[in-house]
Amino acid sequence: MDSIRSSQITEGIQHISESAFVGLCRKVGTSQLVAMRRDVVDIWEMVKNQVTTSDEDSTMVSGSYGEGLRLEGSDVDFMYWPNNVRVIWELSQSQYNNTHRLTLILCDCSDSPPGFTLLYLLSPRTNRFIHRVCVRMNNRYYISSSKYRQITLSESLSPHNLTPHGPCVSGTFITVEYDHAHCFVSDFWPPSASSWIDRCHSWPQLHVVDDIVKNGCHFVAIGHKLGNYEDHEWRISFSQAEQKLVSVMNHCQFLTYGFLKLFLSEIINNGVGDDDKLLCSYHMKTAVFWVIQQNTIPHWCPQNLLEGFWVCFKLILKWVYEGVCPNFFIPGNNMFLSKIHGIKQHQLYRRLSELYEKGLAFLLHSPSIRSCIIDVLYNPRNSICTDDHTLISEDGVDRNLFVEITYPCVIPGKFNIQSCIRYLQTIEQMKSSPLLTQYQVIMLQNMTARILQYTAFILHMETYTPDNKLSYRADKISCHMLKLTAQFGFITDMMFLAMYYYKTLRYTEALSIIQMIKVKLLQPYVMYTGSVDREMYTEAVGGQSWSTKMRQAVAWDITLDSRFHYISELIPEQQSALQNHWSLLFVPPFILLYMLEILCYRHVDTMRAQTALDDLQTLVHYDQGQYIPLRQRHSSYIRLIELKYRDISWQILGICQQVTGNLQAALYSYQQSLRQEPFNHIQTATEMRIQRVCQWIPLIN
Repeated sequence: MDSIRSSQITEGIQHISESAFVGLCRKVGTSQLVAMRRDVVDIWEMVKNQVTTSDEDSTMVSGSYGEGLRLEGSDVDFMYWPNNVRVIWELSQSQYNNTHRLTLILCDCSDSPPGFTLLYLLSPRTNRFIHRVCVRMNNRYYISSSKYRQITLSESLSPHNLTPHGPCVSGTFITVEYDHAHCFVSDFWPPSASSWIDRCHSWPQLHVVDDIVKNGCHFVAIGHKLGNYEDHEWRISFSQAEQKLVSVMNHCQFLTYGFLKLFLSEIINNGVGDDDKLLCSYHMKTAVFWVIQQNTIPHWCPQNLLEGFWVCFKLILKWVYEGVCPNFFIPGNNMFLSKIHGIKQHQLYRRLSELYEKGLAFLLHSPSIRSCIIDVLYNPRNSICTDDHTLISEDGVDRNLFVEITYPCVIPGKFNIQSCIRYLQTIEQMKSSPLLTQYQVIMLQNMTARILQYTAFILHMETYTPDNKLSYRADKISCHMLKLTAQFGFITDMMFLAMYYYKTLRYTEALSIIQMIKVKLLQPYVMYTGSVDREMYTEAVGGQSWSTKMRQAVAWDITLDSRFHYISELIPEQQSALQNHWSLLFVPPFILLYMLEILCYRHVDTMRAQTALDDLQTLVHYDQGQYIPLRQRHSSYIRLIELKYRDISWQILGICQQVTGNLQAALYSYQQSLRQEPFNHIQTATEMRIQRVCQWIPLIN
C-alpha cells in the first residue's frame, strides 16, 4: 500500500473516478435502485397520509433513508405533524385557513437567531395537548419546545427504549436506529428564506423551486444554544425541500453525497466519540447543495466524480477555517456557531488540513472507498462499464425491491375495521393512477395483502359468536380476504389462511394449506429474506413479473401483530411482547408451519403429530441458519441486519412439546429460549410457562 502514491492516483484520475463511480453504485446504489427506494417510500407516505383523519398526524420519512440512501449504520428519520394545526408567518395568512377547524400558530422571529423562531398561539381554539406545552410570556401563550420534547418522549409507545436526540426521540427497531421528530407544519415559505428563491438561477429548475416553495416548511422542537429563548424556540426545518433537491440531483451528484457520508463516517469520525463528532452528515449535504448551485463543476459525470468530491471537501475545509457553515436556505444561520469554535475548531481544521495535504491518497484509509478504486490502481488498463444493467443482476434488483416493500410495515393507527377499509379504498383509488411506477404498483400489492390480513382477523374478533348468522357471513368474508392474500402475496402469506382455518377448527383445510406451503418453500429457487440461489431463481422465474415472483418464489418471516390473536397458543407471547412495548412477533416460516401441523394433527392423526414434532425438534436443535436465520444479508446494497429468532423458535418447540404431554422436554426448551437473545421480548411468557410446567411435572411423576 505504501507503494501507491498520490501521483499515481492523479495520473489516471478519470479512470479512477469511473472505478469509484462503479464501486459507489455497488455500495450506495445504482440509479435504478435509488429510484426504486424513493418510489416505495413515496407511495407508502401517500397512502398513510391520505388515510389519516383530521385529528391524526401526517407522516414523512425524512433524512437519508427518504432520499434513497441505505448505508450501513445510518438511521431512519420520521417526521410527524398534527393535521389540525397550522403555522403562519403573518396575520394576513390566516384567511387561507379554516379557523373553526384548525389551531393557528403565529411565528415571532423578532428576537431569535436566523433559522429559529418563537411560536405563539393565535386562535383560542386549540387541543388539550398544545395547552400543556405552553408558557406565558409578554401576555401571550408561547409553545415551549423543551416541554414539547419532554411530553412527546414520555408519551411515546416505548418510553423506556427511547432517548432524546436533538429535536427527536431516538430508538431501535430490530437493529435499525430511528429518530422520530414531532413537529408543526406551515403551508407558507419562510420570509427569511426568500433569498434562496432569488439564488436559484441554474439549479434547481424553476418548476422545482415553485414546488418547494408551495409546500412550505416545518418546525422542529429545538432552540438555538446561543439564543435568548433556547428552551422555547423552534428551528425551521427544510427537510421536505432538501428531499426534493436530492431527488433532482443527477446520479453522479447523488453518489458524491454518499461519498461524503462515507468519508465522514470512515475517516473524519472514525474512532471519535459521539461528543467529539463536530461534523455531521447534514454539513456534507449542505456542501453538495452549495457546490451544485454555484456551478463550480459544470458537468457532473463518472469521469469527474473525484473532482466533485474534492471541491466539496475544499469547501468544508474553508468553512471550518472560517468557522462559518451557512445554511443552504437561510445563509445567515451559521450551523457551526454553537459547536465548532475555539480549540475544537483549530483541532478539526488541523486534522482536515493534514488530509488535504495528502491529496486524494487519503481516501485509501476508508475501507469502502479503497475497495472502490484499489483494483484500478493495480490494473489501470482494465475497461470499466458504468451502465446500470451491468452493475446489478435481475435477482439483485428483486432482492432489493422485496426488502424495500416489506420494511415499512403498514399498520393502521386506529386498529379497527373502519381504518382498514379506508386503507383498502385509498389503495384501490391509487391503483388506477397512470402516474404510478412499476415499483409503486408492487408496493401497493404488498400493502393490500397486509391490510386484508389485518381486516380478516379483526372481523373475526369483532363478530365471532357461536351459531350466529352475522358471524357466519363475517367468516365467509374473512376466508375470502385471506384467500386473496394467498393469491397475490408472498408464499408465506398463505400461512395466515392456515392459521385462520386452525383458529376456526377447520383442521383438514388448514393441513391442506400447510402441505401446499411446505411444497412451495422447499423449492430450491425460493428467495428467503433476500437469500437465494441465483442460478436456480433465474431459471425458475427469470424474466417474469414481480407479482408472479412474489407468489411463486419469495418467502418472508411471519410477522404477527400482538394487538390481536391469531392462535390461542401464542397469546402469552403476544401479551409479553406488548408489556415490553414490542408490538410484533417475528417467526421463521418453517417454525410456524410445523407448529400448525402439530396442532392440527393432534385432532386428526396423533402419529403424524408426533412425526411433525420430531421434525420441529430436529430443526430447532440442528439448523445452522438455513431455516432459522441467525443473520440476514439481503444484498450488498442493504445494511447488514442481524435477526435472531432462536428465542421464539425454542419457545414454540416447548409449546408443542407441552401440548403433546412431554413436559420435561418442554421445560428444557423454555430454558433454552431464555438463554437466547431476547429479540421478540417473550421472556415474561417463557418464565410463566416454566413455572406452570414445574408445577405439573411432580403431579405427573
